[in-house]
Amino acid sequence: MEILNLGKQSAKKVTTYDSSKKPNGWLMELFKDKETGQKTEAYLTAALPGAFKGYHLHRIRAARYVAVKGKMKITCYKFRNQSWQPTEFVLSADDPQRLFIPKNVATGLENIGTEEAWLINYPDPAYDPSLKDEQVEYTKEELEQGIIK
Repeated sequence: MEILNLGKQSAKKVTTYDSSKKPNGWLMELFKDKETGQKTEAYLTAALPGAFKGYHLHRIRAARYVAVKGKMKITCYKFRNQSWQPTEFVLSADDPQRLFIPKNVATGLENIGTEEAWLINYPDPAYDPSLKDEQVEYTKEELEQGIIK
C-alpha cells in the first residue's frame, strides 16, 4: 500500500474563558471531515484544575465524551415537566467510560481533580461552523429559573 500525502497539518488550538473572562482551559480540533475540511469530527477540551466550562446546549448535535486525563464532573440539564432537571456524571481517565449527551441538553463541565483534565468529544453530527445559533449559552440561574432560549 502506498502512502499518499504524508505530512503534518495544523491543529487549531484556542484558549477558553469562563463567564468573567478568566482563562479556564483550551480546546483543540483533532480531526476535520474529509469531504470539506470544515467540520470538526473530534476535538479535545481541557479544563484547568477547579475550572468550570458551560453551561451551553446544542440544538443540532449530540456530544460523546471520553476522559483521557484527569477527572471531570459533567452536569446535564434536561427540560422536563416545565423545568430544567439536573443530572451529574463523573468521567475519569482512571476508569474509562463514554458519556452520550443528546441535543437540547444544557451541559457544564467542571474539573474536580488536581491536574488539568482532558475530554475528547466526537460530536454527532460533526461541528459545522457555518451553523449559526446552534450553540446556546446559559447561566446556572437561568436554568434554575426554567428559562428556555
